[in-house]
Amino acid sequence: MIKKLSKAVGVAALTLSAAMAQASETIKVGVLHSLSGTMAISETTLKDTVLMMIEEQNKKGGLLGKKLEPVVVDPASNWPLFAEKTRELLAKEKVDVIFGCWTSVSRKSVLPVVEELNGLLFYPVQYEGEESSKNVFYTGAAPNQQAIPAVDYLMNQGVKRWVLAGTDYVYPRTTNKILESYLKSKGVSEKDILVNYTPFGHSDWQTIVSDIKKFGSTGKKAAVVSTVNGDANVPFYKELANQGISSDDIPVVAFSVGEEELSGFDTKPLVGHLAAWNYFMSAESDLNDEFIDAWHAFTKNEDRTTNDPMEATYIGFEMWAKAVTKAGSVDVDKVRPAMYGLKVPNLTGGTAVMNTNHHLSKPVLIGEIQEDGQFDIVWKTDGVVKGDAWTDFLPESKNLMSDWAAPISCGNYNTVSKTCAGSEVAGQQAM
Repeated sequence: MIKKLSKAVGVAALTLSAAMAQASETIKVGVLHSLSGTMAISETTLKDTVLMMIEEQNKKGGLLGKKLEPVVVDPASNWPLFAEKTRELLAKEKVDVIFGCWTSVSRKSVLPVVEELNGLLFYPVQYEGEESSKNVFYTGAAPNQQAIPAVDYLMNQGVKRWVLAGTDYVYPRTTNKILESYLKSKGVSEKDILVNYTPFGHSDWQTIVSDIKKFGSTGKKAAVVSTVNGDANVPFYKELANQGISSDDIPVVAFSVGEEELSGFDTKPLVGHLAAWNYFMSAESDLNDEFIDAWHAFTKNEDRTTNDPMEATYIGFEMWAKAVTKAGSVDVDKVRPAMYGLKVPNLTGGTAVMNTNHHLSKPVLIGEIQEDGQFDIVWKTDGVVKGDAWTDFLPESKNLMSDWAAPISCGNYNTVSKTCAGSEVAGQQAM
């Protein structure tokens, strides 16, 4: 009996050892995007983008002599589930990096888990700022790389009244708080700012669009700055068209509507409305053409579009691969400092740079919706804009800076008191 037990233990140990050896033969990449629920319309494409990048990297021989292995989970547009799936990826699956999240509320859910378990998250979507974690690289736009330039553009077009319309969660609320402060600093009165929030998946826009139409009928030119997210955009734009609101009457500039979302619209009534991003599929560059061709080959669908969060995913993945090679390791504490100063070509031309505040320097573009669902780029910055984790337009953050390199090594450093706090300002947590 003892011999049989000893033999069984020995076999189990060998099996465990073999399993561990097999696991160490690959580098595991976590993919944390909603494949169901209200955000699937946007996030499924990013899952496919990461899988394409992994396939391309494996064709080059992988990293450090090992193949990359994707581990895909579906948090299902359920914000607490994002935290559970992150813990599963890090503690159970032992992934070496995670590419994921879209909404800020999902990122806020994930944040304490990646910090506790010292994971590494690449977050590829525009967000509200007011956060800097040593465990997150933010490859999407901060407000100074999207929201502020979009408002400046509209001001130059003569807009005097502002509708700030958003989905009811942290990204729209914080972004609009920043924009309200910015608009007032530019002399806009409170009566010329209308703020409205709707829940995720909101579908009945008739009353809200009627209010927008009335707000824009005073003789002063009005515009909508939209932080509406997910599939609620479809009925929102349809209702604008139903009530005869064109881009000539009240232009809409969106921060969460790109080529992927437009592929589900009848775009004719939307022609002339705007979006502000750091990338559009219509950008002319050889690298963008190569990326689009690779995307069509991977998806086996010539009609699949590309968009800004895809480029942010591409940049983040390429930088992570470079950092792993540079560090000679997938260890988070070695990869993190290896990221600083890395450069990757933008798909629109020029070069993205990773700064020590974990944000990129990237160009800002504004595009007009065309009938074919693409964007005509009508404005862009002369060069790149460095992402700012902490806005200058909120009193609680105007004295803060993020710098994860020595000697500061802090994401929330007060330049007046010379002290370091946590990764967030109180009151900016997920709503």
